[in-house]
Amino acid sequence: MNSDVDMKDVELSELDTEKQPIAADGQAGSSEKNGSVKVKIPEDEVAFTGLSKEELMKVAGTPGWVRTRWVLLILFWLGWLGMLAGAIAIIVQAPRCKPIPEMRWWNHGPLYQISDAEAFSEGLAGIEKKLDNVNQLKVKGLVLGPLHTVQTDQPSTLDLKRIDPTQGSEKDLITVLEKAHKKGISVVLDLTPNYRGASPWFSSSDLNDVMDSVQMAAEHWLNLGVDGIKVSDLATVSNSSDLSRLLAVVKGNDTEDDANKKMLMGVAKGVSPVEISRLLNTSGADLVLSDLLSAKGQGAERIKMLNDLHSEQRSLAWGLGAAQREQLSKRAASRALIRLYQLLLFTMPGTPVFSYGDEIGLQIQGEKPPKMVWDLEKDTKAEGANVNETTEAEREEYVAVRTWFRSLSDLRGKERSLLHGDYYPLQSSTSSLAFLRLWDQSERFVTAVNWGEASETLRLTLASTGKFSHARLFLIYLLPLCFSPWRVYTHRQQRGTIAYYRNFRNECSLRVCWYAL
Repeated sequence: MNSDVDMKDVELSELDTEKQPIAADGQAGSSEKNGSVKVKIPEDEVAFTGLSKEELMKVAGTPGWVRTRWVLLILFWLGWLGMLAGAIAIIVQAPRCKPIPEMRWWNHGPLYQISDAEAFSEGLAGIEKKLDNVNQLKVKGLVLGPLHTVQTDQPSTLDLKRIDPTQGSEKDLITVLEKAHKKGISVVLDLTPNYRGASPWFSSSDLNDVMDSVQMAAEHWLNLGVDGIKVSDLATVSNSSDLSRLLAVVKGNDTEDDANKKMLMGVAKGVSPVEISRLLNTSGADLVLSDLLSAKGQGAERIKMLNDLHSEQRSLAWGLGAAQREQLSKRAASRALIRLYQLLLFTMPGTPVFSYGDEIGLQIQGEKPPKMVWDLEKDTKAEGANVNETTEAEREEYVAVRTWFRSLSDLRGKERSLLHGDYYPLQSSTSSLAFLRLWDQSERFVTAVNWGEASETLRLTLASTGKFSHARLFLIYLLPLCFSPWRVYTHRQQRGTIAYYRNFRNECSLRVCWYAL
């Protein structure tokens, strides 16, 4: 045995020096044999063993541990019951979400009125091609026409089922209906009989016969897929017993689907807010378009008008020129005023109605309907072509107004406070007004506009209504807004602003939509 160990030691010692272990001084170590390892083996290794089952049971059964377990169990259930009671208390005391009011498709966005298909896009066939552009405006409905044939003040020439050849054909209209419905846009047809004459219904002696024609034509067009019928001078026709038959035709084509509800839309011109309220409650019309915004020019009158009618907002439509089938620019001389009234219409309680071209501030020239302007995205400067500076500046202004219009339309479609929120007046003067729109816990909006030439400082005061239990929701009772052209141009670098405000405690927020000339 010893000889074997010696032979191995000899073999290891004969290894090359580079394979031998190196000592700290760089020389091969000589005190230890190459390949040998010293291992210290402890004499006694102690292994840990836990308590046995019998020992554990014996300890667990002692009075101290039993009391401890009962105390912990009781504390656990008391804590759990406390958290449950707290959660129930929070739920019970939390303010309830207000139920969403019943809404129809015409309450969800603006209506876009095309009174002359030829001027808009060379007839109904052109409307079908421009629906993509219209859809970008977030409109919920088209109001087409009148399209039928009739000679001025001659009821014998009235044919409500025949489309004027200068406007298109029935086939073109059906194509427009199909494409519009695919895009979620409803179509209303204007069947105002004598739309070129002084009296929309010819004379009082012709009213019954004309109503019969309107009733039959309405049934014809509704069966082809039209979503609603519009008539003018609702105040006159509401006194006729034949109106109930027209309502029966419209409602007879109704469906359970809210998106496919049929609508009777009436126009009321030159009547008071009291008369508008009466028509809303007695005529049976689903939507009444008034010209009160055009007739009432002062801020105090407009605020009073809103105070009287805001509760009827789901049946009320507003326009500035729309009741006369005219562009907004006829009543708003500058594009700055056009933007101001766009803001006002989109934030007022009710459905905004615009005529074609209002989204770009299309100007009226002469008595004929203005030609719509297209291809605004084409930047002639970038293409290096010879550019008329006046024409290019006008194109850029059209684009800017349309961008403003689209941003307002998109905002209204998203915000519940603007769609169906409550309305509260804040301030009014000769040339300005301000009001608050809010809905439950949704974001609140203050609209403040000044269409006068002079600057104004508005003191916004919310009258006590007794409906608000938490005063902290309205910490901003007084919000001075100085409407100064200098401040608007230098500070904001734009005429219209939608500003976001939050109070100092971050407990409530609102947006202030304001515009100054």
